Amino acid sequence: MLTSNGYVLDEERLGVLQVVPQPERSERDVLRARLMRDGYLYLTGLLDAAVVEQFREYYFRLTGAATDRASYRKVLFEEIVPGPEYAAFCAQPALKDWFEWFLGGEPFLHRRKIIRQTAPGEIGIGTATQAHYDLVYLREGSDQVLSAWIPLGDCPVSRGGLAYLEGSHHRVLADEAAGRLKRPAASMTADLPALATEYDANWLVANYAAGDVVIHTAHTIHAALDNVSTEMRLSTDIRYQRADDAVDARWQHHWHDRDGL
Repeated sequence: MLTSNGYVLDEERLGVLQVVPQPERSERDVLRARLMRDGYLYLTGLLDAAVVEQFREYYFRLTGAATDRASYRKVLFEEIVPGPEYAAFCAQPALKDWFEWFLGGEPFLHRRKIIRQTAPGEIGIGTATQAHYDLVYLREGSDQVLSAWIPLGDCPVSRGGLAYLEGSHHRVLADEAAGRLKRPAASMTADLPALATEYDANWLVANYAAGDVVIHTAHTIHAALDNVSTEMRLSTDIRYQRADDAVDARWQHHWHDRDGL
């Protein structure tokens, strides 16, 4: 049984996230067409799994010394998020060089980068990330910004990985263009089954492994599943765009969960 924010997902509304085949990965035009069609690119093994695991170990080494919520937040927001280790991880050549190649120009990494941790059994509204598309949080810059969701360690479905609403970007793009979806900077809903019914679409899920990356557009609806495993779920989401496109200035400060974004 899969759940998100406490809602049980109907198996008839579940599908599998499609991996980009190796022969397509060196064909930029093919990848761009695939991104326009699907709204995401699931790139297994893009990163060195050992590098991912090293950062995961670094994270838990620092946060493991935190004895309460206040000390955990201090470590997270004052040491890890602005630290050189996180900066280096997010700008490692396997990521930066890929975006430079794919975008066809100098890539720009937004400074506001987010780390998400979900412990086993943390379920119910307000725990897993609710359904949303990223443009509602990035309206003061280019709508061509791309998000990279990176599991920091293996993340099978039971651990609460990201789920994508199949084909949702096509409707969002149309509604945005028609002015029907000038949504505030907030999630759409916690009720993923109802949204699947509304869009007549499946939620696509996958058993992610360390080294995998999913690239998605600013119009693609996504959400996280509940962590019903016995292990900690850890991930990061970062955003790249072309440096010569308009940049949302609000996203050029280090992330804090009280920054209003």
